[in-house]
Amino acid sequence: MKKKDKIFRIDKIKTDFQFDREVAQIFDDMLNRSIPFYREVIEATGEILNSYLGKNPKIYDLGCSTGNTLLYIANVLKEKNPALIGIDNSKDMIEKAKEKAKAYGKEINFSVSDIKKADISEADAVVMNYTLQFIRPIKRPEIVKKVFDGLKSEGIFILSEKIVFEHPKLNRDFLEIYYNFKKKQGYSELEIARKREALENVLIPFTLEENLSLLKKAGFSYTTPFFQWINFASIIAVK
Repeated sequence: MKKKDKIFRIDKIKTDFQFDREVAQIFDDMLNRSIPFYREVIEATGEILNSYLGKNPKIYDLGCSTGNTLLYIANVLKEKNPALIGIDNSKDMIEKAKEKAKAYGKEINFSVSDIKKADISEADAVVMNYTLQFIRPIKRPEIVKKVFDGLKSEGIFILSEKIVFEHPKLNRDFLEIYYNFKKKQGYSELEIARKREALENVLIPFTLEENLSLLKKAGFSYTTPFFQWINFASIIAVK
């Protein structure tokens, strides 16, 4: 039975949000209840990769957390014999991912590493869902360029992020719509406020235009969003 996210019901939040053991245990529930169309984005990612890639593709998931995306890709691309590599800097997340891969009988190479130091080479595709937003803005161009350099020619990069908007009123309105979404998932107003406070200095979203600009400056020849719900967007970039 999946554990339910009750982390932000505690009396006091003492630190910024951390991807520790406590979070790893309930992370799947948190993702499903906090990210609109989370499962649908994973499914779309798998379908895109299955359509675009040939046999024996090498696929990286950077910031793979508990391995949901790679587990889905392993199923969808099983006839193509993919080499799947999941990288995350949280030991607790990787332990959970390995447990799930073993339970489902999937061969996925999960490892603990800082994305900035991880080796990415001869990749046919790189996936980075809701991860870049946790990296300091000044370091993001370096990470995106690292992904670009690690891809083969015509390789693809799939990036999903929470986004903000330059129009002040629309940005406020969209945030309110998002908070209403979380209320519908069973989070209380107190939980929502506490999580927002914990993430304030950890998750720094860009606008959609800023993310597209990052990709273009890194050298990608083609970029386009393929999904957006209010303040969440997914982009595909081709080397």
